[in-house]
Amino acid sequence: MSLLAKLILRVLAVVALCLACAGAWTMVEANNAIKREVVATADRMERESRNLAWREVMFPGNEGSHAKLAFPEWRSSDTLRIVGPGYCVRLEWTGDVPASICGGGPESGTAPAWFVKLNDLLFGAFEPVERRVMVGRHEVGSIAAQADAGAAAQQAWRQVSVVVGVASAMAAAIGLLTVALIGHALRPIEIIIRGLKLLERGDLSVRLPDFAAREFAHVARAFNELTERLALSTEQRAAVTRRLFEVQEDERRSLARDLHDEFGQCLTATRALAAAVASASLKDRPDLSESAREIGVISEGMAATLKSTLSRLRPPELEDIGLEQSLEHLVGSWNARIGPGSGPRFQLKVHGGLQDAPAEIALTIYRLAQEGLTNAVKHGAPQAIAITVERRNAPEPQITVTVEDDGGGASVEPVGNQGQGLLGLRERVEALGGQFLAEARGRGVRLAAALPLKSVGAARATSEAA
Repeated sequence: MSLLAKLILRVLAVVALCLACAGAWTMVEANNAIKREVVATADRMERESRNLAWREVMFPGNEGSHAKLAFPEWRSSDTLRIVGPGYCVRLEWTGDVPASICGGGPESGTAPAWFVKLNDLLFGAFEPVERRVMVGRHEVGSIAAQADAGAAAQQAWRQVSVVVGVASAMAAAIGLLTVALIGHALRPIEIIIRGLKLLERGDLSVRLPDFAAREFAHVARAFNELTERLALSTEQRAAVTRRLFEVQEDERRSLARDLHDEFGQCLTATRALAAAVASASLKDRPDLSESAREIGVISEGMAATLKSTLSRLRPPELEDIGLEQSLEHLVGSWNARIGPGSGPRFQLKVHGGLQDAPAEIALTIYRLAQEGLTNAVKHGAPQAIAITVERRNAPEPQITVTVEDDGGGASVEPVGNQGQGLLGLRERVEALGGQFLAEARGRGVRLAAALPLKSVGAARATSEAA
């Protein structure tokens, strides 16, 4: 669940709690008001009844302590006026039958049944309030005032519904405003997340704006400082890597030169000497002649191995005939080595001109093609291996190279001493500001790299500065 959703749920929970508290407080106040009105009704009726009693005392023929008061009908408009709707009064004169009156009956409408039950459960029934009617020192009657249960529940419901309705409208407005404010306040989080995703994909040029909120501004400054340090350390590491590969290529050239000049000449002399011994001893020592011929065969095999090793150490075609022709020669040598009909077929597709490819990129492309072919044959059983090199000018000038086979090789770089070829290719490509990918594709493996041409000058300048 998102942070915005959690905050909204918490706001709704607080609003619901406030509404519940408002409803409970209103119910308590409504019941207290009813109780106060019952007491006030009893007091008003006691005063009115006492006044009626005094007027009856003044009538002729009602003297004496045992005289019966002949009161007129007491349910007059004046009496009804002091009994509120929903309240009932029982008046009992001494020696007379008790009489009751309710003030106008319950108000229109009824409270929901669940509210009536809840109100009775929380507050119970209303106790009657009793008063004695005194004339002088004599008690002439008694009064009991009580609230009607249905009318009391209706009055409480009316007050609760009004208060809760107004509070709900205010809470809804405040909630919507709060949600809008929270959404606006958390908008920088989306920008920060987009920046983190770009950084995860390797875009070290991403920067966050200076947010108005102080907390997000601190995060933005820390993020920008981190990306700057990462960009600087990445450039320094790339410069060191490029320098290491330059040293490695120099060592390869030096080793190839020494092998060609020293070991190659020794093999040539060995083959010549073996041929001479075989020819001279053919009549007198046929066994020696056979051994000399075997030495010659072994020397020829070693010479072929040396030639293959020299081609891997230092591809001379790059300097002599260029990248495209060197790749054609590489593919042709593999086809010739495997032989027709006895193994996989190697294909090369070139789109766009590669004549002006910088030396670093040309060498990296050649090494990637060379390692891709070796990896496909060594770790799988492909029937077809294709190398595709394409120059693109949009959205930015770059050269892409892909080596793909159908034989189920290994695209994951093994741990330990194996898999150094793919690891070295990745380091070569990333050192030039490019991207490298090794993945399974169908039954085979696909190696792909994209090398931007514009980064070569900057990479060379950084390397020289380092």
